[in-house]
Amino acid sequence: MAGPPGIAYVYLVYGMYDCLNVVTEPSGRPSAVLIRAVEPLVGIELMRADRLAWDRRRRAGRTETGAEAARVRLDRLADHRLASGPGLVGAAFGIDTAWTGIDLCDPSSPLRLELDPADPAAIVPPDMLAVGPRVGVAYAGEAWAARPWRFSIVGHRSVSGPVRGSRPTGRQPALPTTD
Repeated sequence: MAGPPGIAYVYLVYGMYDCLNVVTEPSGRPSAVLIRAVEPLVGIELMRADRLAWDRRRRAGRTETGAEAARVRLDRLADHRLASGPGLVGAAFGIDTAWTGIDLCDPSSPLRLELDPADPAAIVPPDMLAVGPRVGVAYAGEAWAARPWRFSIVGHRSVSGPVRGSRPTGRQPALPTTD
């Protein structure tokens, strides 16, 4: 996580979910953004195949009946929900910790960040951005858990879970002190 900006940092949560982060600060300053959700636009069948492969690995020794039930559930899942959580982003793209260090800004990289090809100048208007407290970090204490470091597009159907306490980014709450 202390590498150069634009590099992937992938870590394993609960021994089963590979979570993709994008390093954001210069080398030596550990800082990254967790990718919590992705809206599938292309490669949807590949994402479904990767999700199914992830499910098989995650549940090693699953019966044929159980594997078929998982496939049926995945077939019924709406496309926009395929990567609607940080662990599901990793599963839908076949990402694991071996992807750490990939340059996400390199156009030739197998995993990369890109502008919207339909509208490369697209910018989300500030009134469509929500900011809220982080998820799953209560163990770090209130001063860190309450920081408004979870960002999403208001009402977007691919966002994982509710953005509790969200507010437009134009109205920033006071940050808690750490002293």
